[in-house]
Amino acid sequence: MPGRGSVPPERLAQVEALQGVLLSRPMTAVVGVRGVPAAALQTMRRELRHRGHPIQVATNTSIRHAIERAAKERPSLTPLLEQVEDQTAILAAEGNPFSLFQELARTRSPTPARGGELAPHDIVVPAGATSFKPGPIVGELQHAGFPAAIEKGKVVLKKETTIVKAGGTISREVAGLLTRLDIFPLEVGLSLRAVVDGETFYPPDVLNVDLDARRADLARAAHQALGLAVEIGYATPATVPILVSKAHRRALGVALAAGYITKETIEPLFAKAMREAAAVGKLTGN
Repeated sequence: MPGRGSVPPERLAQVEALQGVLLSRPMTAVVGVRGVPAAALQTMRRELRHRGHPIQVATNTSIRHAIERAAKERPSLTPLLEQVEDQTAILAAEGNPFSLFQELARTRSPTPARGGELAPHDIVVPAGATSFKPGPIVGELQHAGFPAAIEKGKVVLKKETTIVKAGGTISREVAGLLTRLDIFPLEVGLSLRAVVDGETFYPPDVLNVDLDARRADLARAAHQALGLAVEIGYATPATVPILVSKAHRRALGVALAAGYITKETIEPLFAKAMREAAAVGKLTGN
């Protein structure tokens, strides 16, 4: 039996293993796993492992000790200590922190509230007809703060209403009615709390970027820049072929207008002459 104050060998081995994980790859992340059912978590871990992003679940004490030990060799890991709270896992991988954020975000899905949770954002109930039949449900909705009424034999919500403000507690009464309205205000899945990539610390608000929108912005900017460069005649590897083609078309147009004979202009000039001769013939009656 280990003595008082000593660390059990299995706990020490776990901390050493976690330390090895933290130092094994350039990108290290702290991941929240609160609320993820065990079966779903196992599936998520298996899928992430196949993508080269294995996650390690451990007690917060073990994770903190591992970060503290790893930070002696890699000080940039130290800010991750502040993110170790609630139910936590760590992930070490190679790649792009922004792509990792999106990958973990895709594991999240809407889930109903049970009551007692804090609203992660304003919970807004839209106006309109509901699936409820007229009856006691109208009073239940009104008592919970929903603007319910009966119109043309249907239970309707008269106006869009913020039923719980962000950070407010979702009551059991409101939670039950939201579920019956098919409004699921919470999410279950993995949440990326922070990433250290090399020496750089990334909080989640920095990583929450719409990559598809940014790619579209870059493509649009590149297209506009190419158009401007061609318009002002600025030569680059991308614009030279376009500028040469543009110059060739203009030179051909000038040559045709001036009647200058080349291998490229002889046929259209001859065709033009034949058309003009035919027109003159019609005018003279020949």
